Amino acid sequence: MDIHQFGGIDGQNSSTELSNHLVAIFDYNARTDEEVSIRKGDSMVALNDSDSEWWFVDHGRTSVKGYVPSSYVAIAGSVEAEEWYVPRISRKDSERLLLLNSNTKGTFLIRQSETAHGTLTLSVRDREVDLASAHSTDTVKHYRVKQFDGGGYYITTKCGFQSLRNLVEHYSRDANGLCSRLTRPCPRPPPLTKDLSVQTKDKWEVPRTSIAFVKQLGSGNFGEVWKALWNGTTEVAVKTLKPGTMSTEDFLKEARIMKAARHPRLVRLYAVCIEEPIYIITELMPNGSLLEYLREGDGKHLTLRPLVDMMAQIASGMAYLEREHYIHRDLAARNILVAEDQSVKIADFGLARVVEERYDTYVARSSTTKLPIKWTSPEAALVNRFTIKSDVWSFGIVLYEIITYGQVPYPSMNNSETINQVNNGYRMPQPNSCPNPIYEIMLKTWDAQAEKRPTFIFLCDFFDNYFAGATEANYKQANAAPKTTSVVDGIHDNNNNGAREEEEEDAEIANFAPRSGAGFAGPHQPSLQHNHFDFQRRTDTVVVLAKKSASTAQDTPMAVI
Repeated sequence: MDIHQFGGIDGQNSSTELSNHLVAIFDYNARTDEEVSIRKGDSMVALNDSDSEWWFVDHGRTSVKGYVPSSYVAIAGSVEAEEWYVPRISRKDSERLLLLNSNTKGTFLIRQSETAHGTLTLSVRDREVDLASAHSTDTVKHYRVKQFDGGGYYITTKCGFQSLRNLVEHYSRDANGLCSRLTRPCPRPPPLTKDLSVQTKDKWEVPRTSIAFVKQLGSGNFGEVWKALWNGTTEVAVKTLKPGTMSTEDFLKEARIMKAARHPRLVRLYAVCIEEPIYIITELMPNGSLLEYLREGDGKHLTLRPLVDMMAQIASGMAYLEREHYIHRDLAARNILVAEDQSVKIADFGLARVVEERYDTYVARSSTTKLPIKWTSPEAALVNRFTIKSDVWSFGIVLYEIITYGQVPYPSMNNSETINQVNNGYRMPQPNSCPNPIYEIMLKTWDAQAEKRPTFIFLCDFFDNYFAGATEANYKQANAAPKTTSVVDGIHDNNNNGAREEEEEDAEIANFAPRSGAGFAGPHQPSLQHNHFDFQRRTDTVVVLAKKSASTAQDTPMAVI
């Protein structure tokens, strides 16, 4: 990436002479002798930015020259250097980040819009209180930040600003129609580097001597998983395979798949050791497997909302594999890993295969291949035919594992009984803790006819929007002195998939007549209404709203949890 492309969005472009002056936006500890350690706020000069991922810099304070990840620095004085500017984050991930327990009302960030190129969105954490029940709900409101033709920014046309900084400073002093005054930029974790270091970018086979085991995290039939240090500097996870478990050829197939597959919901492969015992070196996920997290960790206390969010994240990762024509073949809670912030990623591609675009089926060449029977679709278990639809079946089993906090599927059956019963039409009954809409989705994923099972794109959309408001809500007027405008939260229409992409991030502006005195419109006065979407986390009763699927004309039943 050319560093001279930075800085244009705030209307304050750096001069050519200063555009190579950088500032660190995250701490980074050098991992090799070729790199330089930096601390947030450090100044440096870019000497070579020809590599899009690793830039060669001259550190201003220490005069040390070395490489740093390009994602850890920004041009000094540019909008990219602001703590509140998080350009490449999705709406959903911004909500996950803002709703972390460490954040409070008014925490905010500004990001690029997913649906309107060249525009921005202000995302703000809010807390709403139901006056009737006194229950509080944490929400995130989204406001479209637009540009005047002649330059400058606005949320409402009656209040414009020359720069984004001016906009943030204004709303930090006064909510002025927003749901809350902006209180602090949302803290964010440092980005994940694509490689361990600049050394391993193109040469990702590392010597075994560079790995030092720290703590065993788990073990299974095929090997062990360890927390380890690479090069004495970097925490990683290492999957070791027992000798004879996998041929070098098959191992390299897995490694190539993991290296090529890059998505926020897939565990990042860093490096490999191909001498036996084989090592697979990946990013470290501190909370281990989802299965153990739900059974023994903090996950056993999770409410429905974060559980559904995990379902959505897994579906998102699988939708990527679906688009890229990968088949995982071993999707299960034991192969989903959990990060510190409760986000999850898909791991263990040991059985994964790539299928050509013209064909969507993989036929296992060996009938002796060990399969996780209780997670495997009938056509895969009986005739070794694997498609992305067999992964959809496995995803339904993962839903069962999540909603039951890690219970074993088909608990009263062994593998042979499971195959026979499922092939004869048996499906697991609805768990007591499972809402009707989720169980109906489970049954769809377990359709005997593979082609009738839903796509992962549909499943991702279903769980992403599971708590989306299907009812109308009133516009909220600003709690301030009389204003002529009030900004309200964004629109999200669940049933109009075509229009929704254009509307979902657009904050509407309601022009109200000036109010005399204090007070809102009375209960019998007419009020503007809109179909709104607030990502909410409730600590009390959660109402699962009815959703309409493409395959049925009836709304699914409403369940109260």
